[in-house]
Amino acid sequence: MNLKALVSVTGKPGLFKLIGQNKGGFILESLDEQKVKSVVNLATTKLATLEDITVYGNDEDLKLTDILGRMKTSAQVVDAKSDGKTLREFFREVAPDHDEERVYSSDIKKIINWYGIIKALPLFDEEPSATTDEQ
Repeated sequence: MNLKALVSVTGKPGLFKLIGQNKGGFILESLDEQKVKSVVNLATTKLATLEDITVYGNDEDLKLTDILGRMKTSAQVVDAKSDGKTLREFFREVAPDHDEERVYSSDIKKIINWYGIIKALPLFDEEPSATTDEQ
């Protein structure tokens, strides 16, 4: 799963694809049907790539990419508008070791919505490029 170019923007719903950079900040394209391009200023806006996002776990944090991978292989993904109990039961299947006190239903809804946006993207099926940290 190669989701490096996909970002979440604090205060904005949905997901965005990072397509460039200029003096004012990063140029983003929304992944919804409208494909709106916008520039965000890094001084006032926080971005997080999907590969860097983690979910609170009981022992250690869980990578979002691992959870999305399990959702992809899941028999059926629940609707994000389901009730809290249904959402929690589903999330126990795809993230069995998540911290149920610190992961809220709103977090689960957001992850399910993100999955709905990216499941058809070719990036979702790509393997990340190998990088070496050796010096």
